[in-house]
Amino acid sequence: MTQIVVVSGNPRPGSRTSILATAVGQALAGPGTPEIIEVGALGAGLLTPGDEPTAAAVAALTGADVLVVATPTYKGSYTGILKVLLDQLPARALAGKRAVPVVTAGVAPQAAAAEALLRQLLTELGADVAEGLPVVEADLPGSAAIAEKYAAAFSISTGS
Repeated sequence: MTQIVVVSGNPRPGSRTSILATAVGQALAGPGTPEIIEVGALGAGLLTPGDEPTAAAVAALTGADVLVVATPTYKGSYTGILKVLLDQLPARALAGKRAVPVVTAGVAPQAAAAEALLRQLLTELGADVAEGLPVVEADLPGSAAIAEKYAAAFSISTGS
């Protein structure tokens, strides 16, 4: 069984970005249930050595087969709290894992630019990065349909 972990890098748990990311994770998981990490819920623990919830999040990342890594666009890039979490991974920690970058933004060019930066970060960590999913905010009410369409085109085994 493929272990899918969804990481929402929005500072606000339960955000529209998180709803989209969770929908993508569920669509990819099929009958399974993805693990959800709300980075914003980790709070100051992200910066506290030995924080148990943060350590559990890092363990989930390294134990996953597929990662759905989502972020809203902040200042033209991914969020700082997402970067703080991913900075806790050792070099090449995501080698052998598929990663799906999911990015939301006000307009398509912002989403595409931030998706490229997130893709670069995930590649640096060793992930096999799938085609990303940049989504504009106006389309977020259709998150479930967007996720289903993405999952239908996604193949874990063929690297699509």
